[in-house]
Amino acid sequence: MSRVAQWDKGRQHLVVCHATLFGSFHLRRTDGDEIVISNRRARALVAMLCLEPGEPIERDYLSKLLWPGRFEAHAKASLRQCLLDLGKLLDAVGGDIVQVSRTRVSLNPAAIQTDLNALEYALQIGDYACAAEQLSEIGAAPLIDQMEFGDVFGGWLASHRAKAELRLQTAITVALHALTQNGNQEDHARLLGCWAVRDPSALRVPVPGGKTRIAVLPFRSVEMNPAQGYFADGIVDELITTLGQVPQLKVAGRTSSFHFRNSDIALPEIAAALGVSHLIEGSVQRQGEQVRIHVHLIEGATGFESWSDRFDGTLDDVFALQETVAQAVTRALASALDLDMPAPLVRTMTHSKPAYDLYLQGRALSFRIFSDGALGTAVNLLEQAVALDPDFAEVWLLLGEVHQLIAIYTACLDRPAESARMADCVNKALALNPNLGQAYSLLGLHQMVQNDFVGALDLAAKGYALEPGNPAVAMRLGSYFLFCGRTAEGLRYIEEAIGQDPIDGRKYMLRCAGRLSQGDIAGAIADGQRAVDLGFPSVHLALATAAGGQHELATEQYMQTRLLLNKSLFPPAGTMPMTPEVMDAYWLVAAKGVCSGKVEDRETYCRTLDYLHLTMHDSCDHAISMPTVFMGYTDLLYKTIGQRITPGNMGCLMSIWTDIDPIRQIWQHPEFIPFAQRIGMAAVWDKYGWPDLLPVPSNR
Repeated sequence: MSRVAQWDKGRQHLVVCHATLFGSFHLRRTDGDEIVISNRRARALVAMLCLEPGEPIERDYLSKLLWPGRFEAHAKASLRQCLLDLGKLLDAVGGDIVQVSRTRVSLNPAAIQTDLNALEYALQIGDYACAAEQLSEIGAAPLIDQMEFGDVFGGWLASHRAKAELRLQTAITVALHALTQNGNQEDHARLLGCWAVRDPSALRVPVPGGKTRIAVLPFRSVEMNPAQGYFADGIVDELITTLGQVPQLKVAGRTSSFHFRNSDIALPEIAAALGVSHLIEGSVQRQGEQVRIHVHLIEGATGFESWSDRFDGTLDDVFALQETVAQAVTRALASALDLDMPAPLVRTMTHSKPAYDLYLQGRALSFRIFSDGALGTAVNLLEQAVALDPDFAEVWLLLGEVHQLIAIYTACLDRPAESARMADCVNKALALNPNLGQAYSLLGLHQMVQNDFVGALDLAAKGYALEPGNPAVAMRLGSYFLFCGRTAEGLRYIEEAIGQDPIDGRKYMLRCAGRLSQGDIAGAIADGQRAVDLGFPSVHLALATAAGGQHELATEQYMQTRLLLNKSLFPPAGTMPMTPEVMDAYWLVAAKGVCSGKVEDRETYCRTLDYLHLTMHDSCDHAISMPTVFMGYTDLLYKTIGQRITPGNMGCLMSIWTDIDPIRQIWQHPEFIPFAQRIGMAAVWDKYGWPDLLPVPSNR
């Protein structure tokens, strides 16, 4: 097996067989002879154990995975017989390969060497030539291919494939960084080229000579009231913004950095997950008017500290203190990297300490999108801040963003009105500071509410020109292109945003929708699952899973979305709020209608949506418009989005462009072009290009 035999020589004498996980599953003796497992469920069982050798599987769960649809007693009896037959076969090989107890089945990891753990070991010990050779042999072959036992098994396999691929991606990132640090460009290029066959997006990873990628992790609050942790977060937020000004640096987005608050993950693993070469961590101590900040610069590959310092100041000079910290960090990075970096300047946002404190509190709450009442409290705090200092541009901008979040993610009675409040706040911010790129991209949302798609894209493009390093600005520009059917162009900006802020569920949800539009079902499932893993609801995961034929699993995934989205759904007018039981029943009807693939389920849900359209407070609510797209219910779509676009329902526009049934019925409908003209979308196509899916008409 080429150089795989070098794997863990200390345990090599214990290995009795080799397993191939990439591509079709095979089990071989150490002499190369194949161990033929004729029972396909027994083969699947061994493959599952090999994929996660340290993870026993409950017998009850195995019986459901491998014998779906059978009575429980029958499935358990089939598993017992399968294990007996498998035991007899493997006893001849030796090594106690599969270990069976009354409740669980596990693998003796010392007895089996897999191509997956051999690759992981080569990367771990730094044998990158061996790793590149193995990657070259593996190519793009999926893990455990061509095994089908129903939706539940498919869901298990997809989840564990994703975990293994993420481990590999992290190990490859660490390896590429180590090769860069050592100046070994030849092995770097070879390893990157072999990995890119499996993950083409890897070619977008910065190579030697590009910008240095860093991340600022959340600072600890020392001897402070836990409720005042927002102050330390504010210090970090400004440090991220300030270091982002340095031309040689690319700073990881705030969402990704703060994902690792209070994490037990080792620093090199965090650096690898964020794709950065250096980490900045520290602590903030605030006692009365006094502030003390400790800062540490960490080498991402090793986790070793290369520089640290302490800075003291007062609340009166907090901006000067932040500037001192940012400039010191920049000097330390410049010394470590042997680069000439200009000293960054911190923006002095206000001279009012109470206004600044209120701003920091409101900012902290603005990130808690799905917390009950958090956004409303943020509005109250920020309105107090601008009352104290009407010239505080950053507060006006943040207040506008919070109004936009309320319009999208909460049970808001008047979403267009919230959008107008957002526009008013953002315009006040721009009057004070016309260089706020994020402000222009936010204004684009309000232009879409007014059916001005061209104006929305123009504003978003202007925002991106001002702040190309802001992942939120790139994400919004990309989403506007997705809304208009320019999927490939939109994904370019979404990819850019993910590259800088790789642990944000919203961005993966958008890329999931874009990939699904392009027919990349596997990629869409991976992105949808990533969004869910990061705590962001993604009905697009269920849609992609259903498109892949796993209807039962897709129905379950759609149902899970209710855990976060129930808060944004209204009951029909004149009725009491729905009880949990009624809400669950509604979601089950919805999940089956969208995901089951059964005509009768779709018809039932269509009639339910007709009723909601007639009775809900907002007849254009996203709870109606989004599923109308998923089910290709064109007539009702034209009555919702065609009547009124709001910040809450415009997100369904990106799903219109999916080239799968029944959604494609929408853009193939003879009335689709007139619909696009009525809502203002078609005007974009003359300026920014024709949609990817639509043939250009002769009478355009």
